[in-house]
Amino acid sequence: MKAIVRDSYGSPDVLRLEDVDKPAVEDDSVLVRVRAASLNAYDWHMMRGAPLLARMGGGMRTPKARGLGIDVAGEVEAVGKDVTGVQPGDAVFGGAFGAFAQFVRVKPRGFALKPSNISFEQAAAIGMAGRTALQGLRDKGQLRPGQRVLINGAGGGVGTFAVQIAKALGGEVTAVCGTHNVELIRSLGADRVIDYTREDFTLDRQRYDLILDVASNRPLAACVRVLAADGTLVIVGAPGSGRSMGPIVLRVLGASLRSRFGHRPMAMFMAQSSRDDLLVLTELIETGKLTPVIDRTYPLSETADAMRYLEQRHSRGKVVLTV
Repeated sequence: MKAIVRDSYGSPDVLRLEDVDKPAVEDDSVLVRVRAASLNAYDWHMMRGAPLLARMGGGMRTPKARGLGIDVAGEVEAVGKDVTGVQPGDAVFGGAFGAFAQFVRVKPRGFALKPSNISFEQAAAIGMAGRTALQGLRDKGQLRPGQRVLINGAGGGVGTFAVQIAKALGGEVTAVCGTHNVELIRSLGADRVIDYTREDFTLDRQRYDLILDVASNRPLAACVRVLAADGTLVIVGAPGSGRSMGPIVLRVLGASLRSRFGHRPMAMFMAQSSRDDLLVLTELIETGKLTPVIDRTYPLSETADAMRYLEQRHSRGKVVLTV
C-alpha cells in the first residue's frame, strides 16, 4: 500500500510517499481502508520534532515510527475475531496512528460509525479537533447554559468546532478571529465576532464566565482581566510557532501558579481519545448542530504541501487529505 513516511525530523521535505506493508488485522482490531485523513498541529509537531517535548516516547534523535497522521475516516476492510458491532463495508471515523496511508489498523475504542449526513472528508476532520473543543468546553470549562464564553482563535480547526459546540451547550458565544474569518464564524452561530486586527478582546468591558484560549496570543494577565469573578480560563493552544519549549513552559507555569494562588481556575490540557465523545459529536452532527469546516483538501501524494499550508497557521477550519 502507499503511505506517507519519514525517517528523520524536519520540514515537510522529509515526507515521502512510499510503498509499505499493509497492516495485518489483529484479533482486537479493525483494518480500515482510508478515504480521508486530516492534519492537526500534533502532526506538525511530530514531523518537526519540535519542541523537544514532542519527541518524548517517539524517539529523541530519529522517529521510532515512520508514519504520521491521527484523524481518519474510511471503510472497514477486515475485522478481528474479538471485535463486535462492526463489519466489513461499514463507514467509520476516529483516530489511529499512521492515518496518512491507504490502510490503517484501529482499535474499537478509537472509532465510531460515520455520521450518515457528512462526507468522508468531513468525518476525517472531526477527531482530535472536535474532541479538544468538546472536552475543553464541557469538561475543563464546565460550560453551562446561559454562560458567556469567549473563544480566542475561533477560525482554526478547534475554534470552528468550539463555536458550534458552545452554542449547542447553551453558551452565549463571543468569537475572536482574523478579518478573513469573520463571516464564516458568524455563520457558525457566534453571537458576537471580534476581529483581532481591529480590536483587542482583553480591553473589552465584557466579562466572560469561560475563555477557551486556542490562539494563546495574549498574556495570561490580560486574559484574566476579562474573566468574571468566578470565571475559568482553559488553554488549548501554545504561543508562537511551537518550535521552542520556552513559551510553552512559561505559559503552563503561569497558568498553574495563577490557578493555585488566585481565585480563578485555569487549565491547560490535551484532549483524550474517547469513543463516547465521538458518539456525542456524531449526535450533534446528525441533529444539524455541528458541521465540520474544511479549508482545503489535498491528495495523499501532496501531503508535504498540505503541511506547508498548515504551518502558515492561517487555515480556516481543517486541512484534509483524500486517499
